[in-house]
Amino acid sequence: MAAVSIERHGTPRLAPVTAARSRDPARLLPPAIGLDSADTPRDVIDALILAPFAEGSQPHARTTRLDEVRPGATLAPDDAQMLRVAADDGQECRLVCGEGWTARSVLWRSGQADVTVTAVTAELADSVIGRIVSDAEVTRPADDRAVTIGFWHRTERRGALRAARAVRAEPWANIRANYATATAVALDRLMAVTPAQLCGRLLLLYGPPGTGKTNALRALAREWLPWCETDCVLDPEALFGDPGYLIQAALGHDADETAGRWRLMLLEDCDELIGGDAKRASGQALSRLLNLTDGLLGQGRNVLVGITTNEDIRSLHPAAVRPGRCLAQIQVGPLAVGEAAAWLGRTDGITSALTLADLYARRDAAKPIVSPGYAARVGLYL
Repeated sequence: MAAVSIERHGTPRLAPVTAARSRDPARLLPPAIGLDSADTPRDVIDALILAPFAEGSQPHARTTRLDEVRPGATLAPDDAQMLRVAADDGQECRLVCGEGWTARSVLWRSGQADVTVTAVTAELADSVIGRIVSDAEVTRPADDRAVTIGFWHRTERRGALRAARAVRAEPWANIRANYATATAVALDRLMAVTPAQLCGRLLLLYGPPGTGKTNALRALAREWLPWCETDCVLDPEALFGDPGYLIQAALGHDADETAGRWRLMLLEDCDELIGGDAKRASGQALSRLLNLTDGLLGQGRNVLVGITTNEDIRSLHPAAVRPGRCLAQIQVGPLAVGEAAAWLGRTDGITSALTLADLYARRDAAKPIVSPGYAARVGLYL
């Protein structure tokens, strides 16, 4: 085997491990790497960033993950020297160095990036990674009808990932008329909730497809923005099936909850997770969900869970809707004949309750392309 060392401003070189070097107290273990035909250029860069840290010449390391990188960002300070670049389908990996530091960045096609810096001092490591992050930050134009929401999913190679995106979110006052009177009154109370008024950590919005449950949640993210961040889990079955993913995504890091800030985790269309037979059908998933809301898992963490379902609340698992667990249980249904007529501004042809999807279709005269003989039975999801 050969050990890896990095010269100042130079490229990595291989040096033999000697007895003298292995006895150096700064080098607790003699670093060594082995390469074969199965390794990729990315694997080489991953190994080289560890070399100065492992051999003790740069004993301080910092790592960060960027949810969204500015187009054109180099992920390197201006005075950096390029050592290696490896690009393949979906990612670009770079190794750069400067006076007393080395940095590796991995930029993914999704716009996310991982950055690791090693340096001779902790202060230098903090300074370099701060310069990289500040140059890579996305600057968005002001938009009072957009809110940033994090989208979580799990990958085989990188584990739990969060991608932050700006999502259109109308003020609640602008969309209140889209809901039946009883629903709008309940949502009024939910939109006005503050941390001091929280009496449960689970939010349930239930009702048929196309009634506007997702639109209401986007408005909620906007109304709660001063005190709560919103994340949406794209694979809830994986979240509650994998304890490691749950810890990363649902609990996050202590830094995420500074100044008492809360996090709302949204799980859409989770009928099977909280259905009446959830305990039998999904095993430990329901137990972990309930443990997150008011069990040991959720203690000391400012986490709320919002769930939408198409099931009637009477068919949901009793453990999910017991008193004290839910902050809100809101039925989101279609608009009655009179309310639908008022929404459309006309009464002709309205003989039954209509979902929000139906109302928009009638207003815009939208006609989907369908095959002959097809009959739609439910509205569109909103």
